[in-house]
Amino acid sequence: MTRPTILITGAHGQLGQSFGCLSVAPDPRVELVMLGRAELDITQADSIALALEQHRPNVVINTAAYTAVDKAESEPEPAHLINGIATGLLASVCAERGIGLIHVSTDYVFDGLAKQPYTEDAPTQPASIYGQSKLAGEQAVLAALPSAVILRTSWVFSQFGNNFLKTMLRLGNERTELSIVDDQVGGPSYAPHIAHVLLQLAERLCQSKQKGGDKLLSPSGIYHFAGQPSVSWYGFAQEIFDQAVRLDLLTQAPRLTAISTSQYPTPAKRPAHSSLQQDRLDALLGTEHIERNWQHGIEQSLLALKQM
Repeated sequence: MTRPTILITGAHGQLGQSFGCLSVAPDPRVELVMLGRAELDITQADSIALALEQHRPNVVINTAAYTAVDKAESEPEPAHLINGIATGLLASVCAERGIGLIHVSTDYVFDGLAKQPYTEDAPTQPASIYGQSKLAGEQAVLAALPSAVILRTSWVFSQFGNNFLKTMLRLGNERTELSIVDDQVGGPSYAPHIAHVLLQLAERLCQSKQKGGDKLLSPSGIYHFAGQPSVSWYGFAQEIFDQAVRLDLLTQAPRLTAISTSQYPTPAKRPAHSSLQQDRLDALLGTEHIERNWQHGIEQSLLALKQM
């Protein structure tokens, strides 16, 4: 029996790069194919079809995305093209070929006004162009391929790309004082932890196909994954600086001042509370197979950066 093939789009992005640093793949019998935009442009039907014909994957994991949250407010067209229209196009081509699809989405599909963690079926009401584009992508994917899997996550960070952790390190080297928003609460998610969950979901889809579509094995619909416990950006920054000093990446931490969202206006409105309820994922994969400790993720990110 040939090894199932899992194709990952957006290989050069933060999440895409994180697949390469997983210490142990959930199933070594799975073949991973990593493609960047040059090899698979999800905005182009011909590019999608050519890549899928060449590699013949059993499952596609789509990590390609427009992630410039604030910039999207002034350039909504590319955000909606990549996050919305293109993901629907990818799902349509996968549907035509009988290929499973897992698509990554965001907590920004919610308005952040709830006082408890959001369930997968909670009403969506994005407050930003970025959030709107990601919601449009979810809807387009499920319309084209109802058996697809959507994994919503939040506050992604790692040693790769541009993210809050790397911004804090840079500012910590430049300034002695920083003001950090303390009234936005969410779950920082270490990108390799997300990648590990995505691979497990992909393996479940492959196993289901091998067994003729066993619905007990096969995930479908929307799932939530985020780091725990929930924390504010201020608390997240505190932990980053504490660990950076401990690992000698900073000689001393800057003095932090907690401020409100209104004191730090941004072009895009962020959810005030976007903790995600994750029971559905736990029931599918088992909590023993899911790592959510973002403090450990900070340590792994900083150790990797120290070696660069």
